[in-house]
Amino acid sequence: MKVFMLTLASMLNRRWTLALTVLSIALSVALLLGVERVRQDARSSFTNTISGTDLVVGARSGRVQLLLHSIFRIGNASNNISWESYKKISAHPTVDWSIPISLGDSHRGFRVMGTSQNYFSDYTFANKQALVFSKGQPFEAVFDTVIGSEVARQLGYTLDQEIVVAHGVTDVVFARHYDKPFTVVGILEPTGTPVDRTVHVSLEGIEAMHIDWKSGARTGKKITAEEALSRDLQPKQITAFLLSLESKIAVLAIQRAINEFGEEPLLAVLPGIALQELWDLIAVGENALLTVSIFVVISSFIGLLTGLLTSLNERRREIAILRALGARRSHVVLLLLSEALITTLLGLLAGFALFAVAVASAQSFVQAQYGLYLTLSPPGAFEALFALGFVILSIVTGAYPAWRAYRQSLHDGMTPQH
Repeated sequence: MKVFMLTLASMLNRRWTLALTVLSIALSVALLLGVERVRQDARSSFTNTISGTDLVVGARSGRVQLLLHSIFRIGNASNNISWESYKKISAHPTVDWSIPISLGDSHRGFRVMGTSQNYFSDYTFANKQALVFSKGQPFEAVFDTVIGSEVARQLGYTLDQEIVVAHGVTDVVFARHYDKPFTVVGILEPTGTPVDRTVHVSLEGIEAMHIDWKSGARTGKKITAEEALSRDLQPKQITAFLLSLESKIAVLAIQRAINEFGEEPLLAVLPGIALQELWDLIAVGENALLTVSIFVVISSFIGLLTGLLTSLNERRREIAILRALGARRSHVVLLLLSEALITTLLGLLAGFALFAVAVASAQSFVQAQYGLYLTLSPPGAFEALFALGFVILSIVTGAYPAWRAYRQSLHDGMTPQH
């Protein structure tokens, strides 16, 4: 207990130097925890987004690119596919269900997706969980819309509210379809997937919005919403579609047939294979961030070692007096090791607190901008092992100054230095 009190007194005497060392350790802790949390939550979010879908089909491009824009609403399609091709492939005897997807519009920073009604009954996520409505029902009329939970929460939308969709992914005033507003008829329960940040409309609604648009610009002839309802609103093109097959054995055969489709260049990907390819791409960035984090940790402990050695040279007379008063060499060693350990523990606590504040502050922004939901959960096995590793590092770091103190003689400490 006396050694512990001496350690605290010594640390308080050098509190400003100690504060900088603690801050350095805290930043390294927060950085390492942040890298691991982003890695885990990114993989969890991507993996849980789609379940029960055997193939994702779109225009021929890269597998990862197709998966990102069609499922995760990241990026844009290189090209569209024809409605005729979609109907022909969907009519194959082995197809259980198909879901068309039309992307390219937005509403106040959220992506708008055109689809069919069976999206709400067939699409599943996270171990085949179905979509559930917290309010309302699926769209029926052309200008009905169903919004995700995050859209409703951030924009404060309720049922029967009118919203205006903008042409393109950038919601600018001159590109908004003011003359063809949609009415919110349903709000989905939270899913932790891009569904929460999506405005869902019918494919007919997409066609009606753009009936007086051509090549991304308004035509000279203006067509009202009422007039649009009397027109043929069957889609001519879609962005992609999802397929579920009755026989899983036939997946590879259907994939090959789609990739060799003669009428237009198409690409069919297995979600699991495309995700693995995505992880391989991300692994480079993950390893780079991890390497930077490790160097930050090393730097913080070098700072701790430097502080201990500097204080040891300044405290040679103090240690000698302690020895003269009856302190054993083991007490001096314990004093230095305790100082390193307490400093590290303070840095750990500050780092965990800094990490929690950073996650809580960034959750909404990261979810809105990148579609990634950062979780804030109590420390688990990883955090416990992480803290244990830092404790071991602190003991190793304090071992050399402690050894120096152990070898320091009483005469060397009491003799005036010139």
